[in-house]
Amino acid sequence: MLQLIIVTVLMFVLFFGIGFILNMLMKTTWFPIYGYIVLVIGLLVYWAWGTGSLWSNLADYTYADYIPAIGGLIGAILSGSAIKTLRQKGFKMF
Repeated sequence: MLQLIIVTVLMFVLFFGIGFILNMLMKTTWFPIYGYIVLVIGLLVYWAWGTGSLWSNLADYTYADYIPAIGGLIGAILSGSAIKTLRQKGFKMF
């Protein structure tokens, strides 16, 4: 259980940090969310390529596989929200 909490926090921090940096460099607010979704779909298709159907692979995953993925998605969403808030408050570098 402790490992699940740690990996969820790490995924959150990883995608928040990457999303924040991408938002600063590319001047787009919601690009990290789209990139995260493309990454997850790409990984699912890659893992299901030679092993059978996608639905059977999704059924084999447990909550321990889904919770860190949700943590990463929340990090990507909050990075966009943080950049949007900073821009609204007048910070020009963001």
